[in-house]
Amino acid sequence: MMNLALARAGAPNSGTPAVAGNRLLASLPADDLEHLNPLLERVSVLAGEVLCEPGQEIRYVYFPGDSLISLLAVAEGRMTLEVGSVGREGMIGARAALGHDVAQVRAVVQRSGSASRMGRAAFCAEFCKTESLQRLLYRYTDAELAQTIQIAACSRFHLLEARLARSLLMTRDRLQSEKFYLTHEFLAQTLGVRRVGVTKAASALQQQKLITYSRGHIEIIDAAGLQHASCSCHARVADDVLVGMAANFS
Repeated sequence: MMNLALARAGAPNSGTPAVAGNRLLASLPADDLEHLNPLLERVSVLAGEVLCEPGQEIRYVYFPGDSLISLLAVAEGRMTLEVGSVGREGMIGARAALGHDVAQVRAVVQRSGSASRMGRAAFCAEFCKTESLQRLLYRYTDAELAQTIQIAACSRFHLLEARLARSLLMTRDRLQSEKFYLTHEFLAQTLGVRRVGVTKAASALQQQKLITYSRGHIEIIDAAGLQHASCSCHARVADDVLVGMAANFS
């Protein structure tokens, strides 16, 4: 059972900037960001925490800083498949801006770290009256949809070893680090397979000297080789989604 607790690291109106390294927020005009800042709460999120569940009310929207959030589609309450991941380039709960008050996916913290959050009602109110936030969220949700479509196609048509390589590269892109921690259990949940499948795929990548993997600690030691072992989906997501976001944020 995943821990549902959320550790608070700050509070609204504390005087501390709540952007917390989130590029989506930081790309807003200074005046609009200054207006939003008192409504944002700095929080710390821990690996394994569930920020929202499908069918449950969206209470907050989240803007990750150095944390990483995995978005999982859930079938029959137990089977899962990652349909996206969100780091400092994005947000959790963007659909609230479209008038939806119920989550579609399970958002699980993949890497502990900081984030900023805002109550759904306050966020929707600001979205309705802030043009820069509207333009930004429209572009972001379009990029997020493109990512989801590509990952769905990848999950259906590509071999597990290539999908694992793609997933590890996407994690590296968002964390901007060659080293991170992911358990077999978590990787099995994100890839929608049994743990034994993850073990075999990870072992194959390790035997090719592309990664080292020990008790969940992963290090990419040959990024070019891992890119070659990956399917084309990583390059498409990186080029069409991440680069596109960065261009829009500048």
